[in-house]
Amino acid sequence: MKSPKPIDNENIFLTLEHLLKFELISSIVNFSSGKQKSNSVLSGRYASKLRGRGLDFEESRPYVLGDDIRKIDWNVTAKTGGTHTKIFTEEKEKPAFIYVDQTASMGFGSKKKTKSVVAGELASILAHKIKKGCDRVGGMVNSGETYEVVTPKRDSRNIIYFLQKIIEANQKIYEAGHFEFEDNLTEIISKINNIVTHDYVVFIISDFRRYSASVVSYLSQLALHNDLVLIKVYDDMEEQFPEENFTITNTTHQINLNGKNKKLNKALKDTFETDYKNFKAELEKYQINIFKVNTTDPIENQLIDVFSNYNR
Repeated sequence: MKSPKPIDNENIFLTLEHLLKFELISSIVNFSSGKQKSNSVLSGRYASKLRGRGLDFEESRPYVLGDDIRKIDWNVTAKTGGTHTKIFTEEKEKPAFIYVDQTASMGFGSKKKTKSVVAGELASILAHKIKKGCDRVGGMVNSGETYEVVTPKRDSRNIIYFLQKIIEANQKIYEAGHFEFEDNLTEIISKINNIVTHDYVVFIISDFRRYSASVVSYLSQLALHNDLVLIKVYDDMEEQFPEENFTITNTTHQINLNGKNKKLNKALKDTFETDYKNFKAELEKYQINIFKVNTTDPIENQLIDVFSNYNR
């Protein structure tokens, strides 16, 4: 039997026309191929330290045996009394790999858009931004039961192909069978470790609805030789219930809840904030950045806030 045709609602189901609009928004993402500040959304390995000439000066540091004597910083040496060497930065190609979660939990949205749609929009913004920096871009789309890998290329057609794979997974999101989220995410990140070698920038877009030690372990391995940025997509109802009586269901079970219950709402909010804070603290041990994007506010406004905070 054929699957029913997705309803025509861009807040629930993605289309290529919709995703291509986000090429215009990509200019607000404030990172570029090359040099990064230490407080950048990328964790600092985006620019390589080299001892050379004709490059951008970064800093002076104490001379180490083996340094090229032509790079000695004589001004600092005279002021400090100790020999110092100039360090320069060189812009290097940084291929990008974007993981997009399109598993069943991403199909939820209580007010405006679903998490799945927001994840697709974020992927489009990042892919177009990276292409403008002339770096290769590809990624992986995970539907839970299967996954598609798009090899990073410096080609607009490759971005179209990547976006189409996101759309295909999004339009089947409510047909997915049961699977264990934590096991799936752990397996997928393990696979990404095999695909991504070193000197990549990797974006992982997911709701991370459960945090686990195994996921952090694989992420830390991935971050050893790559820049890693996690983007948590969440819905307002995951942080706070609406102040009314309502029913929630997973198609097999349902439960009635009283959103006016202040104790219940406080417990939900505290759990959401504590879990995220603890997860973020674990990631920071490995120089992995994470930020949140919700399904309600305009995505461009949220990204402006995020990148403004990182680049102050």
